[in-house]
Amino acid sequence: MKREQWKSQTGFLLAAVGSAIGLGNIWRFSYMAYSHGGGAFLIPYIIALMTAGIPLLILEFGIGHERIGSAPLAYAKIRRNWEWLGWWAVTFVMFGIELYYSVIISWCLNFFMLSFNLGWGDDPNTFFFEDFLAMSDAPSDIGNVRSPILIGLIVVWFLNWLIIYRGIQKGIELANRIFMPTLFVLTAVLVFWSLSLEGAMTGIRAYLSPDFSQLSSPAVWIDAYSQIFFTLSLGFGIMIAYASYLPAKANITKYALLTAALNSGFSLFAGFAVFSVLGFMAVSQQLPIDEVVRESIGLAFIAYPKAISLMPGGNIFGAIFFLSLFVAGLSSSISIIEAFTSAIVDKFGFNRKSVVTAVCCIGFAGSIIFATNAGIHWLDIVDHFLTHYGLVVVGVFECILVGWFFRLDILRKHINSVSSFKLGTWWNLLIKYFIPLVLGVILVGDLYNELSKPYSGYTWASIILIGRDWILITVIVAFWIASKDWKTDEHLKPVRGETK
Repeated sequence: MKREQWKSQTGFLLAAVGSAIGLGNIWRFSYMAYSHGGGAFLIPYIIALMTAGIPLLILEFGIGHERIGSAPLAYAKIRRNWEWLGWWAVTFVMFGIELYYSVIISWCLNFFMLSFNLGWGDDPNTFFFEDFLAMSDAPSDIGNVRSPILIGLIVVWFLNWLIIYRGIQKGIELANRIFMPTLFVLTAVLVFWSLSLEGAMTGIRAYLSPDFSQLSSPAVWIDAYSQIFFTLSLGFGIMIAYASYLPAKANITKYALLTAALNSGFSLFAGFAVFSVLGFMAVSQQLPIDEVVRESIGLAFIAYPKAISLMPGGNIFGAIFFLSLFVAGLSSSISIIEAFTSAIVDKFGFNRKSVVTAVCCIGFAGSIIFATNAGIHWLDIVDHFLTHYGLVVVGVFECILVGWFFRLDILRKHINSVSSFKLGTWWNLLIKYFIPLVLGVILVGDLYNELSKPYSGYTWASIILIGRDWILITVIVAFWIASKDWKTDEHLKPVRGETK
């Protein structure tokens, strides 16, 4: 079975950027920069990008391209008994992160529609939690499925299915050729519009004013490395799968550098829109900036709707903002499904279109729990465990597998043979020692906080049954799939690098 390829390497770049740029680029980066010293945060952020983000991105591109396979196939070609690691990555990302991520995209679609008549009313906080989510008191109080969210979910999963069903060139590549330019234009409109608002400079000063004293805090550096790791879709298995569709001659390091630069540049640029609007809110309501700044979900679905209601032409601004979030979310969503789909096709040789249909149907059914009254509780717990433990552990093991159980020079030699920017032995040292150490520190810190008290005030029963057990079940499934025989000869096919 001939492996499909990107129609052009520009198509690959747009798809990789589309995967990397997600909802967090718009709301998480700017809040983190504000919280960790404004412009001073760019120092640890850029250092983290150079010492961990780009080297790991090159590693994942290199693995997928040189081993010619999805994450499980690529790992199996490196060392057969490590195939489980690839399956665990694509499984918990597909049947965990993707399930709740699709619900947040549904929220964005709903708020896009609400923008036209400012349907959240005068109190967006009450509207979001009580009217829209109808949030229950605890994760155990599941309640009913919220109809508006369910309808949005149907649209999201249909678009996921339609795009991936059409394949690499006519589906994912074509979609990202539309999505990425659209997203960049929409974001530019938001930035320049928001900069014209009264009080915009108040927000920009809060966003970028450097507080270098913050750099002495270890938490700032840990958060910088965490943000880089998550924002580049590292540990998802996505970049490995995407690189496997590249032709033999592909400039690996060039596209890793461009992907990282576009992703981080977009985050910084979008932050101007976010904080210009928050500055407008602060001035118009005569409040200090720190009273209108909210983190994450609260920023997008509470603070922003409030600002949109206050500004002239706010309904159009709101529609553009939530459309931007929808596009950013959907481009990441399709990449997650593709990573799992390509792995199943590689392993079992099933018809690709049948796999896409089955995966999307199962995914839609699984995501419904996050559309219930308790959905936001489940989302919070599952997101915490999968991103703080699943992705970080995959990153550590990925470095150990390639750095210690494989001749890393083989991969570096292959990457250098096709790339314009050549890697030196410094890359080996980062992969073998530095990155596992940094991720290990993040992991130990998270575990310490976890054991000291239940996450976010939830009961230990909720933490164990939803968070811990979600991870354990996906690990069991990963080992079970890895134990099955290959129904194709993909794992026997030669690689592009030196195999001695």
